[in-house]
Amino acid sequence: MEQKFDFVVIGGGIFGCYAALYLAGKGAHVALIEKEDRLFQKASLVNQARLHGGYHYPRSIATAAMSDAHKTRFTEEHRDFVNSSFEKYYAIDRFGSFTDPNQFERFCSYLKIPCDRISEHALFNFSRLEALYKTTEHSFDPVLLGNYYREKIEKEKSIRLFTQTVVTTTAKIGNLWQIELEKHDSTKSPKLTFSTPAVINATYAATNAVNGLFSLGTLELSHEISEIAFLGSKVFANKGLTVMDGPFGSIMPYGLSGLLSLSSVAYTHHKISLEDMPTFDCQVADDPNCRPAAPGICTECARRPETNSRKMLAQMEQYFSTEVDFQYLFSYYTIKSKLRASHIDDGRPTEIVKLSESPQFYCLFAGKINSIYEIEQVA
Repeated sequence: MEQKFDFVVIGGGIFGCYAALYLAGKGAHVALIEKEDRLFQKASLVNQARLHGGYHYPRSIATAAMSDAHKTRFTEEHRDFVNSSFEKYYAIDRFGSFTDPNQFERFCSYLKIPCDRISEHALFNFSRLEALYKTTEHSFDPVLLGNYYREKIEKEKSIRLFTQTVVTTTAKIGNLWQIELEKHDSTKSPKLTFSTPAVINATYAATNAVNGLFSLGTLELSHEISEIAFLGSKVFANKGLTVMDGPFGSIMPYGLSGLLSLSSVAYTHHKISLEDMPTFDCQVADDPNCRPAAPGICTECARRPETNSRKMLAQMEQYFSTEVDFQYLFSYYTIKSKLRASHIDDGRPTEIVKLSESPQFYCLFAGKINSIYEIEQVA
């Protein structure tokens, strides 16, 4: 039996969930499609949980301004899941940075974001730091945020959630999309058929695969299997340091968990794919759970890379005094995707492209949680 929806949203991360809830709030009947058995299992969970205030992108004013513009609203609407009480520092390495202190200070002044230079601090090694700044930046808690959105999706009567479900074929029938889907679970359910005048693709790493199923254009993307390491530290608890702009790294609180997340430009990304779809040598033909067209959950994969935590931690420890010590606990892995053009200025723009007018099809590609509200501008 064909089921009819006003919108079909594909992808159950933060962007897909927010889009579905936003549309349901406007009176739409929405289907939310997720390949995995739960929402929030990939990039929405596996990230450094930085609620961007703009500091991170001194070579991309557009990305920085967009991040800062949505920060206040996101914080107000998700206050129970935001850590706003820790001390956050940004620093510039003495060697190899693409940004010098004068440039960074002008950048912060232009954006009107707090940036106070610190000349002495017992926890940091100033022989490796050219400049240290106390800033205002928060982190969100991906686990609590995921639980919050799962509950809202389950309670919203205008949204039907289909987990362990993938799109198999599509067709245009007049001004409607006809979509066939399959359930990948133990119920051996028959194929599902939906019709809808509008689709939103919010699948992130699977963006081009889903666009292709609708015979629409691709984005020029690159993909990386990435690792976020988690640490403990008594001395540096509830503090954060990000060293930029270049091949450096960051340690900061992972929301309200009590853990510190560790990311390194040089060592977080294990493998890179420049194909339209994420294609890696760890994918095998007989594993249906992870394919270029339908990437899986890297943390749960037996073929995930060996941890780079030792290298990541060694890189960051040189910026701290001998008073500070860290304990490595565990790592999460996921596929991170970005526009290939981003390597020029390290920008992370939000792309919401309308690839079909009738029936409608929106491709939503974004990597910064602050920009979930951009869907409101087009749908």
